[in-house]
Amino acid sequence: MIDYRLQTFLTLCETMHYTRAAERLCITQPAVTQHIHFLEQYYGCRLFDYQGKTLRLTPEGERLRRLAASLAYNSRKMEEAMSEEEPVRLHVGATKSIGEFVIAPLIQRFLRQNPSAALSLAVDNTQALLRALDRGELDFALIEGFFDKEKYGYRLLRQEEFFGICAPSHPFAGQAVALTDLFSQPLLVREPGSGTRAIFEGVLREHNYTLDSFARVHEISDFTVLKTLAADGLGISFVYAPVAAAECRQGTLATFALDGIEIRREFNFVYLHDDLFLDIWQDCVQAL
Repeated sequence: MIDYRLQTFLTLCETMHYTRAAERLCITQPAVTQHIHFLEQYYGCRLFDYQGKTLRLTPEGERLRRLAASLAYNSRKMEEAMSEEEPVRLHVGATKSIGEFVIAPLIQRFLRQNPSAALSLAVDNTQALLRALDRGELDFALIEGFFDKEKYGYRLLRQEEFFGICAPSHPFAGQAVALTDLFSQPLLVREPGSGTRAIFEGVLREHNYTLDSFARVHEISDFTVLKTLAADGLGISFVYAPVAAAECRQGTLATFALDGIEIRREFNFVYLHDDLFLDIWQDCVQAL
C-alpha cells in the first residue's frame, strides 16, 4: 500500500497543476499543497518549482517520481497477486509497427503456452506508451522508437531494417538514392510521438536536415492508409521491414535505400526500474 502523500505527488506529476490534481484526487488544493510540503520536508529538498507560470519537477523531484512510480506499480501488482488465484495478468503495450505487424503470432504462442493467463494489449505511439508505463498502467512495452535508457530498464528484442517505400512505378523503386533527392517528393509520415517518425527525423538531423526540407509533408497516423497512398504514387515513406513485407511480396509496394546510409534500429522490451515482478515479465517476453 503506497503512502497517500506519494499518490498525491504522482498525480501532481501527471497534471502539473495543483487544482487539477486536487480535482482528480477529490481533495482540496490546500491538501495537495500540504502533502507536497510534507514530502519536501521529509526528503529535505524541493520537488517542484516554477519557470514563469509553468510548474516543473526539480531534478530531485524527477528522481522521486521515478522511484515512486515503481513503488506504486509494485504495490498494485502485489495486491493483484494476493487477491487472485492466477497472478499472471499481463498489461502489454506495443508501438504500432510492432503491434500491427509483429506481435500477433507472438501473442498466439504465449496464450497457447499460458492458457490461464489474462492479457491486454495497447497499441499506440512511443510517447503514449511511455506515459502509460510511467503511470503503472502497463507491465512492459515493446518499443520501436527512442526512449531514455537511463530512465527505464530495457532488454533488446531484435533489430530491424528501416527503409523507404514507394509505388513500383516510382523512379526510386529498387534504387539507392541520395538523401537530398527525397526533398522534391511528397513525404508520408506518422504523427508526432510515433517511433517511426522519430527514427526518420533522427536520420535527417544527423545530416543537418528537418522535415521542413521537404516540399510537402502529409501526416498519416494509420499504416494501412499510409501504405495505400504510397502504393498509389502519392508520396514516399519510411517504415520497418515487417510493416511493408506483405505488400512487397505482392508487388504493390517497392522499396528503396538511402545511398551510403544503412538504417537499422532496435525493438526493445521496456519496463520500470525496480520492478519486483521483472522475472515474471521477462519469462513472459521469452514466451512471446
